[in-house]
Amino acid sequence: MDERLKFVARLLDGEQMTALCREFGISRKTGYKIYNRYKEIGLDGLKNKSRRPIRLANQLPFQIERQIVAIKKEHPTWGALKIREKLIREYPDIKPPAKSTVHAVLDRHGLVKRRRKRRRHKAQGTELLHVSTPNALWCADYKGEFQLGNQKYCYPLTITDYHSRYLLACEALESTKEPFAQTTFERIFKEYGLPDAIRTDNGVPFASPNALFNMSKLSVWWLKLGIAIERIKPGNPQQNGRHERMHLTLKKEATKPASFNCLQQQARFDDFIEEFNNDRPHQALGMKYPGELYTPSTRVYTGTEEPQYPFHDRTIRITNCGRICIGRRKINLSRAFSGQLVGIREVADEIWLVSFMEYDLGFFDQDEGHVQPAPNPFVPKVLPMSPV
Repeated sequence: MDERLKFVARLLDGEQMTALCREFGISRKTGYKIYNRYKEIGLDGLKNKSRRPIRLANQLPFQIERQIVAIKKEHPTWGALKIREKLIREYPDIKPPAKSTVHAVLDRHGLVKRRRKRRRHKAQGTELLHVSTPNALWCADYKGEFQLGNQKYCYPLTITDYHSRYLLACEALESTKEPFAQTTFERIFKEYGLPDAIRTDNGVPFASPNALFNMSKLSVWWLKLGIAIERIKPGNPQQNGRHERMHLTLKKEATKPASFNCLQQQARFDDFIEEFNNDRPHQALGMKYPGELYTPSTRVYTGTEEPQYPFHDRTIRITNCGRICIGRRKINLSRAFSGQLVGIREVADEIWLVSFMEYDLGFFDQDEGHVQPAPNPFVPKVLPMSPV
């Protein structure tokens, strides 16, 4: 905004648009756009305009959603098909929503009775407000990238045990791509066993901002291993405070100055891990070492098992492009679930529910080519601020 203000002020002082645009490195079209916004709105016109869409794609206008709920309450026995037909008659000028969209609205408002399913055993993490045992909760994050002596960037992936503060891994990676992270986690799982839950932020590869429920391939893999997922509230790194405190120490002692290449940097990280775990007294631990409190998990890593869906109509494997294929039909789900088995079950006339393990993902019908999301089964827990 400061630059725009200077630009407009100099225009008002009588300077020429062409010369000013050349000096500020913008086109004359952009220059006139800034100036016209100032003339129309004043100083507020120089602020950054929000890029958030007025209405999200595939989101119903609230008036239509409200009408769907009203029709259902007036006719409790009606399903999505009849309600949709009623909408078409009452609002002929508006593109009617799909039956699966109508059903998802009803489900979101608690107006759909679901069949009771027999509860199956599933591995769950403990309630994590007061973790008091090793491996009940691990924390993972990337310590901000930094440049090595050879001009390449290093992305340290760090994993700690929440209770004991034991540093399980500090891996010098060349990017934050999911395959590199999964390789690191698999090595740590083989060495230390599986935790009950893992807490991360909302960035890649732990989450995917554009995917269904922000799930990523890495988080789906954790679910298959029986590991619960915790995500801190966006913009609140203090909710992973113990882990962030370790990062401060790591930055001071093992990254400044940076080593020449990844191998040399990894050697420094390995030395830091040994000292942090077995040679550094921690005040928060009563001056004990993390290595004195940590013990490996009793949950041995043996790989993943394919989920079973005995109470669903069909079991289908998601394609590499994230689709459900039924005959010639292709229904978009999410690439986060590519290669995974999901269960399909008809819950109303020509409306099907898609489930992954014990999680209900959404609905589709015979007309629409995408899954309409159900209420988010992976809602991040709002965590208390963790003490450092």
